[in-house]
Amino acid sequence: MKTSTSSPPARERRQAAPTPTLKTELPSDCHPDLDQYPVPALVNAFVDDQWHALGAVRAACGQIADAVTQAVPRIAAGGRLVYVGAGTSGRLGVLDSVELYPTFSWPRSRAVALLAGGQHAMFEAVEGAEDSLEQGRLDVTAITLQPDDVVILLAASGATPYVMGALEAARAAGALTIGIANNPAAPVTLGADIAITLNTGSEVISGSTRLKAGTSQKIALNTLSSAIMVRLHKVYGNLMVDLQPTNAKLFRRAISLTMRATGANEETARQALAASENQVKVAIVSILKKIDVTEAAARLAAAHGSVRAAIAEAG
Repeated sequence: MKTSTSSPPARERRQAAPTPTLKTELPSDCHPDLDQYPVPALVNAFVDDQWHALGAVRAACGQIADAVTQAVPRIAAGGRLVYVGAGTSGRLGVLDSVELYPTFSWPRSRAVALLAGGQHAMFEAVEGAEDSLEQGRLDVTAITLQPDDVVILLAASGATPYVMGALEAARAAGALTIGIANNPAAPVTLGADIAITLNTGSEVISGSTRLKAGTSQKIALNTLSSAIMVRLHKVYGNLMVDLQPTNAKLFRRAISLTMRATGANEETARQALAASENQVKVAIVSILKKIDVTEAAARLAAAHGSVRAAIAEAG
């Protein structure tokens, strides 16, 4: 018989690790006289330091791929993408969430962003809001998480109380949790199901994680959400075929995408789009299979939204 001395789950073992010194808060050794630089050198210092952001994300590619692999089945089953953060990290989560609808026709109700301090904090810093562990719990509890939901928890330090409270509530609800932090062995990554560590180190302006730490989070979020959408058949080849043409620029893009995917001329593309209520995927299948848009839409539904599968179907 096994006794209570058996090893704890991996997630619990990870949480037991001590909190390390925050590298994101350490002064940079590279530019101690930054305030005395001439403007060209000052600009170069900021731009050159951003290369480290890309390197940090590159080093985390395996972790990001794991997050995509685990998230896709849950999202395909009806789950939501939920972003949680404070300050710059939280605003980056909001940005990623709102861009999913025009880019991929992703339902707004299934891309939820929680920002410490609420919507007001998107436009005006509410610095003290991130210190409330309880508010993080409450905000997550209020959206009634389900097991198929995927919660992305963002914190440069990896220890923001608001985010940690949200993590606690997300775990209690059984949702998949993805912790993204810029310090190794951070509490948010130690406690999450999937840890994405973007080890960007110190900033040119000490502690200003809106710099390369923020850049690395933006790259990681772009990669994570875009890869999920590709796996959900929101892309055909490398074409953004599930966009919402909500303005003149996007309508022109819809025409161009339809023409490129089918080889049709502009008039044919326009007619197919008009008949399909500007659904690019439906227009593409209609043109390529020489069928009306109703049948094209039915083929896409049967193929779970995959243009490739819909046009491969016999008939």
